[in-house]
Amino acid sequence: MTQVDEGSRDVLHIDDEECRRVAGVMEVVGRRWSSGILLALGRGAERFSEILELVEGLSRRMLAVRLRELESSGLVNRDVIPTTPVSVRYQLTERGVDLLRSLRPMALYAQRWEPPTGS
Repeated sequence: MTQVDEGSRDVLHIDDEECRRVAGVMEVVGRRWSSGILLALGRGAERFSEILELVEGLSRRMLAVRLRELESSGLVNRDVIPTTPVSVRYQLTERGVDLLRSLRPMALYAQRWEPPTGS
């Protein structure tokens, strides 16, 4: 077991309420395809087809399901533009942008500790 120095203990302490909140966020982000969709939106994709193209292996049906979930979680905004034909744009909300920023430390963690996936 790795020894933790005393100065790090305050970083490792999370009370029960914080733990429940983090678990709720991780439930949304940890669902298959959700992080890829958030990353695609963070890279500037706005249209359904653009997101689908950027997230390898994602089906149209699952993209529709996950976008609805992310929208109901307040992370993604769906904007229907009344053109002919109707156009729909997706964007990260302020909450979604903040979440995406907070994933950066996890990406650094994964880079350090997780083996490459071999894709």
